[in-house]
Amino acid sequence: MRGLRATGHTFTVPLDHSRPGGESISVFAREYTSTDHDDAAVAALPWLLFLQGGPGGRGNRATQLAGWMKAAAERFRILMLDQRGTGLSTPADGLTLAARGGPAEQAEYLTHFRADSIVADAELVRRRLVGAPWTIFGQSYGGFCALSYLSFASEGVERALITGGLPPLSGSPDEVYAATYARVEERNREYFGWYPGDRGLLTRIARHLEGVEEHLPTGERLTVRRLQMIGSFLGGNTRVDALHYLLEDAFVSTPGGPRLSRVFLDQVGALVSRSSNPLYAVMHESIYCQGGASAWSADRVLGRYPQFRPDAADPLLTGEMIYPWYFEEDPSLAPLRETAELLARKEDWGPLYDPGALRRNTVPAAAAVYRDDIYVDRSLSLRTAAAVKGLRVWETADFHHDGISDDGEAIFTRLLEMTGEH
Repeated sequence: MRGLRATGHTFTVPLDHSRPGGESISVFAREYTSTDHDDAAVAALPWLLFLQGGPGGRGNRATQLAGWMKAAAERFRILMLDQRGTGLSTPADGLTLAARGGPAEQAEYLTHFRADSIVADAELVRRRLVGAPWTIFGQSYGGFCALSYLSFASEGVERALITGGLPPLSGSPDEVYAATYARVEERNREYFGWYPGDRGLLTRIARHLEGVEEHLPTGERLTVRRLQMIGSFLGGNTRVDALHYLLEDAFVSTPGGPRLSRVFLDQVGALVSRSSNPLYAVMHESIYCQGGASAWSADRVLGRYPQFRPDAADPLLTGEMIYPWYFEEDPSLAPLRETAELLARKEDWGPLYDPGALRRNTVPAAAAVYRDDIYVDRSLSLRTAAAVKGLRVWETADFHHDGISDDGEAIFTRLLEMTGEH
């Protein structure tokens, strides 16, 4: 279709890679190649594994080669992984997890859905499908997975490319969320500098929600704190201005007074629901945990930033942080409330990275660090980069967290050249 071929592959993998003879699940991946290459040329191409952002994000469904995929398909066979629990891999959501038993059984099952397990899946796929080392390209959480790959299975990697995804190698999630709130506050002020009228409009919507019941299409009441999560728009250059178009649709006049429009509520409902990717909410804080519990880090750290409180005079937008009350207000997450609580309390998480292996790294690696990224902090990213031998950094203020959606072709090409590929 439109200059590309797509071929699906399904693999059986252990749920727990430390117990290869135990329970198994399936992992799906889709291969993309360019029709500019004939079959013989495709067979000779090296492979590139794309590690999607998330957690809980399935691989991209491409209908044409554009952006970074267009550049990559010139010299690679691209494998787009549906990380375990997502897409056409064995699903893990509010419906399927019920078959595992109660919250304790569900939580135990989900301990096998972090970066270390995703990397073990990828390495098993590589050995069965490819044989030779491949290039890995990680965006956002995919970059976290890439560092796990370099930590535990670097023999399978020819080169590593990372965009907006260099996580702390140690420490508490609290450090991450403190940096995130500071960055998100800056981005709020930047946005309202561009659209000063939206500052008053957002406050008006918040005060309206305190006095008037407005319901999302899924039936639940829209609260101020859930409204604040439309700040996910702030994380990118390619869609930040779309927030203005969302807010301008907010109110309509009715015989009973101003009400939020159905157009607005439909759009907000799609933004603040996790029905299509519940693993993002359930697993989000665990991606930073090695040893200690997250204990709802984002919620605790919020206490230091009263300007984000829903009852603040002019509440700020939050974004992609996850809070315990979310499992009460989002109907798709309510069945997983106790499961999420158990994961938040878990104190014996295993390691996600091997700092010693990263200090000895011999794999060519390059990372784009976005100076104003509100979700993966610049200073924390640079600290991590300095701890990985041979990792070359391109620091830029031209892009935000969604840089590869902005100019993926140029970003991918530059990182590839930084690893010595021309």
